[in-house]
Amino acid sequence: MADDTQLPSPGKPDLKVKPDPKPAPEKKPKGAGWFAKIAPGVRRLVDRTDVPSNLWVKCPETGEMIYRADLDSAMWITPSGHHMRIGPKLRFGYTFDHGQYETIPTPTVRDDPLGFVDQKPYPDRLSAARKALGVSDVMAIGYGEIHRTPAVVLVQDFAFMGGSMGTAAGEGFIKAAETAIEREAPLVAVVAGGGARMQEGALSLMQMARTTLAIQDLKRARLPYVVVLTDPTTGGITASYAMLGDVHLAEPGALIAFAGARVIEQTIREALPEGFQRAEYLEQKGMVDRVVNRRELPAMLGAILRTLMAGRDLTAQGRNAA
Repeated sequence: MADDTQLPSPGKPDLKVKPDPKPAPEKKPKGAGWFAKIAPGVRRLVDRTDVPSNLWVKCPETGEMIYRADLDSAMWITPSGHHMRIGPKLRFGYTFDHGQYETIPTPTVRDDPLGFVDQKPYPDRLSAARKALGVSDVMAIGYGEIHRTPAVVLVQDFAFMGGSMGTAAGEGFIKAAETAIEREAPLVAVVAGGGARMQEGALSLMQMARTTLAIQDLKRARLPYVVVLTDPTTGGITASYAMLGDVHLAEPGALIAFAGARVIEQTIREALPEGFQRAEYLEQKGMVDRVVNRRELPAMLGAILRTLMAGRDLTAQGRNAA
């Protein structure tokens, strides 16, 4: 039988498979050696998840970028003097002595009485606002001392759906008034908002009358009602409880109005004065009693409340003597 095995020819060398050559070392660009060593550490520093993304805040008035910690220590007043909007937690901390206060729960109301839908269902808007802010609605109530004078403070949060006034806002205001009467303490309302909440229609407008009646209950109890107007205070809020106080204070530069300036100009067909609807202009016209810097507001409130409550006590003593 023939052998099919191929033998190497005499005199020819064996053919061997050569191994793959070793890869050439990667060439590093000149001057990048030191950076390559620290790059991983820099990347870890930049990619940290525990560093907040809002360390810097832009001033709405000047556009200046301000370190957030500096704003906190300055009570959220920018170097230009602009009073930035703040929520109930900061407001209570700045207003009450040593930042100590008791939180008064606000009543629970039906979320969507009209089944309102515009670009999205009303319950979805409420859920988004509650998730973002961690509160149930626009009003927050606290009880504590302001320069040693016990007081109930109601804060309207503009961050919650523009501070709009719905049934929850009305119930919150009434609860604050009832708490003040129960504890025989003055009521301070720090207001802000864009007016009535359109998703609740006529029910929202009814809160103007309901809050007015609550203020009348305060007056019958001879308890002071002081309003602090902040930016912005407009619409049905201005047309009701925001303008029914015994004393009206305002933060500098706050927008205080019923209708917008453009609507007024189109109606009367005249240009409006400079600074129209701002706190300083309204102080000149007698609509606001005093424009007060946020840093000075607690002391001012304490002096006003102490004076008004002293007058109430003297009146009560006179009645008892008679």
